[in-house]
Amino acid sequence: MLLKTFGWSFAVTALGLVAAAFYGGWTAFGIVAILAILEISLSFDNAVVNAGILKKMSAFWQKIFLTVGVLIAVFGMRLVFPVVIVAISAKMGPIEAVDLALNNKDHYQELVTDAHPAIAAFGGMFLLMIFLDFIFEDRDIQWLRWIERPLAKLGKVDMLSVCIALIVLLITSFTFATHAHQHGGAHVDKAQTVLIAGIAGLITYMIVGGLSGYFEDKLEEEEEREHEEEEEAARTGKKKPAVVLAGQAAFFMFLYLEVLDASFSFDGVIGAFAITNDIVLMALGLGIGAMYVRSLTVYLVRQGTLDDYVYLEHGAHYAIGALAVILMVTIQYEINEVITGLVGVVLIAWSFWSSVRRNRALADSEGNAGSDDKAEISSGV
Repeated sequence: MLLKTFGWSFAVTALGLVAAAFYGGWTAFGIVAILAILEISLSFDNAVVNAGILKKMSAFWQKIFLTVGVLIAVFGMRLVFPVVIVAISAKMGPIEAVDLALNNKDHYQELVTDAHPAIAAFGGMFLLMIFLDFIFEDRDIQWLRWIERPLAKLGKVDMLSVCIALIVLLITSFTFATHAHQHGGAHVDKAQTVLIAGIAGLITYMIVGGLSGYFEDKLEEEEEREHEEEEEAARTGKKKPAVVLAGQAAFFMFLYLEVLDASFSFDGVIGAFAITNDIVLMALGLGIGAMYVRSLTVYLVRQGTLDDYVYLEHGAHYAIGALAVILMVTIQYEINEVITGLVGVVLIAWSFWSSVRRNRALADSEGNAGSDDKAEISSGV
């Protein structure tokens, strides 16, 4: 099971490390290994959230996620995305941007760093919306009840998550406007950029998330209707019609997963520049990490881990909220990637341990209930 799920990740790791050694010797080998570990540690919460969505999809779409999705994640976000960002921000053609990335790495790094406020605002707002929509939803299972219970009541207010996200964005951009005024207006464009990019992130979430949610609801309705038709067919002996909506619903959920993965990868791509500005090594290291995140997602789904450890999804969404805040803060202040990674790991580890304790408590209560029943039977006899 483990080899079947992680086999491709192991193969890509071996090929990536060998390619790095040929490309730049043992130094490049070490850099790629560090980048892979960085990506995995920063994206573990991504895998947990992905698993929550992927478990609703068929085996076919899970394979699409592992194949086409990996190509988008590895080549699209880890290789093409940094080049596109430079091309847009520096107003140059894609060929020029690639040439710059390969032959003038220092200048390329400067341009990516200059584009960081827009990237952080877009990704930060998208992730913040995911966290807010999760925390404002009323759930049967609650992890930190003292926070989640009152917030679930507040969540009954329409569009509250959008309002809060816009307030956070306005505060962030206003901070830049104040900063610009104090320094002779040097950063006025940056404040405007943050505002526009943040709104773009919010709109992207609402479109993609809205469509996937809509089709997911349609799929649930279709499944209910299918179940009724199966019962009717069993009574009458007629064949039921095939379901046609599942593919459409799964496609939009897949699209949502890809945008979600893109938002998660922003911090990894930006953080990678603290280690190297060589785009080849960056693509190799982050690509290896992305493969493990994909495999881990599928492993969690197939093992039913989220059903067994019910607070894991909560911990992952709290980690998303923390990452969203960190991304917004990094627009003006530098935060070490180790801190970003540790916050996510600690929250998920805490939620896992809480799940284990819950499972033990349930097992103990069931055991006590069983012994009480036996005692009643024996006393009755």
